[in-house]
Amino acid sequence: MTDTQNADTRQARWARFRFSIIGLLLSSPPEKGELKKCLEELSKKQWRHPTSGNPVYFSVSTLERWLYRAKRSRDPIHALRIKRRTDAAQSRALSAELKRLIQNQYREHPRWSYQLHVDNVAILVKNAPELGQMPSYSTINRYLKSNGMRKQRVVKQRHTEGAQIAQERLEHREVRSFEMDYVHSLWHLDFHHGSRKILGKNGQWHKPLLLAILDDHSRLICHAQWYLDETAESLVHGFKQALLKRGLPRALMSDNGSAMMSAEFTQGLERLSILHQPTLPYSPYQNAKQEVLWAQVEGRLMAMLENEPELSLSLLNEATIAWVEFEYHRKLHSEIASTPLDRFLNGANVGRSCPDTAILKQAFCSEVKRKQRRSDGTLSLDGCRFEIPSQYRHLEVLTVRYVRWDYSAAILVDPHTNLCLVTLYPQDKSANAQGLRRTVDAPENPINHEAATEGIAPLLKALMAEYAATGLPPAYLPKGEKA
Repeated sequence: MTDTQNADTRQARWARFRFSIIGLLLSSPPEKGELKKCLEELSKKQWRHPTSGNPVYFSVSTLERWLYRAKRSRDPIHALRIKRRTDAAQSRALSAELKRLIQNQYREHPRWSYQLHVDNVAILVKNAPELGQMPSYSTINRYLKSNGMRKQRVVKQRHTEGAQIAQERLEHREVRSFEMDYVHSLWHLDFHHGSRKILGKNGQWHKPLLLAILDDHSRLICHAQWYLDETAESLVHGFKQALLKRGLPRALMSDNGSAMMSAEFTQGLERLSILHQPTLPYSPYQNAKQEVLWAQVEGRLMAMLENEPELSLSLLNEATIAWVEFEYHRKLHSEIASTPLDRFLNGANVGRSCPDTAILKQAFCSEVKRKQRRSDGTLSLDGCRFEIPSQYRHLEVLTVRYVRWDYSAAILVDPHTNLCLVTLYPQDKSANAQGLRRTVDAPENPINHEAATEGIAPLLKALMAEYAATGLPPAYLPKGEKA
């Protein structure tokens, strides 16, 4: 098999393309004096570029050069291959200043990707014309590799029992890539531990965590925000923003973290009819699209913040939103052959409109049952006592929704219709000390205590009569009484 038969090479595609244009002139040569006319007709035709697929035209001189090159060769297709550049195996000459700049940049950022090095060199060259013309990606890539300046990676290993079980499962079960057919069919959610610490207002260093929600079909980031903890409060706070910005998805995939499995979050998903699909423990490949996103976050976003000395949570969030909206969403994604924003807007959508913030707040709550204390009409939630309005004093067992991080209010719910009845507030003992009390309405059929009968109850009378009918002597000996 010759090189011209390899359909994967760029040279072979061009050879077949050129031969398809002038092949008819070789199989049916035109009459003497008609060649120029035939070439002019071919030059007016529109062709599809063999690499890009765009429409293209070729001049008469170009077509004539191809024709005579094929005629002079015993292997016309091989002769029509595009020539390899004479400097293909050689590195372009870089100026000493540019080499020094690349070396300093690699010394400061050894974990940057090659593409990120090229992008930042392009900005420096643009702002400093004395550095000369911007070299190509291949030139800088070859220079970095030839001088041993390769990207440094950090490898983490786990030796726990759960990790070993997951590793065995991975080795014995096949792994398949998947993609949903519609926008909002499936969202991915996860927290990512940032590679840098930030200084908080309390003077302590914190390692921030990035919450990101990713649409499976379009790869669009529905919401991304940095927090100082991985709690259910932070998760609900960020997820509600994603819902308000993008709408309601049909399903959600996350790991089995405590925040993701909390009652507030799981019950909220159920009330919004969002199917929760947790991944297997120690199996990040099930949520691989999130892992790919983390690589971009660390490889580009965090890498560009390496030399920022005063990195705060607000600055980190501002930089993240700018990077997401103006680079990630608008950059061509190699896997989907489109930008995430275009695919999100133009793809088939199975999402639903998001309810207002009040309904979202009522949805993401933990629902519990509590008994009402009859003495003062209150109930207790984790040691905090809430007052029940008088119109619900007849209820013995109450269904209440609340969140563990906010005891300023709770919601009384009808368990039969699932409707929110009233908002409950914590007991205000200072206000109750004023002595103001409402009059409690009397029942419709008040009990007449004056009509109550006196004497032994009917049940006890019946028992005493039944015992007397047995004829047995008394089961006790009287003391101090005359017979």
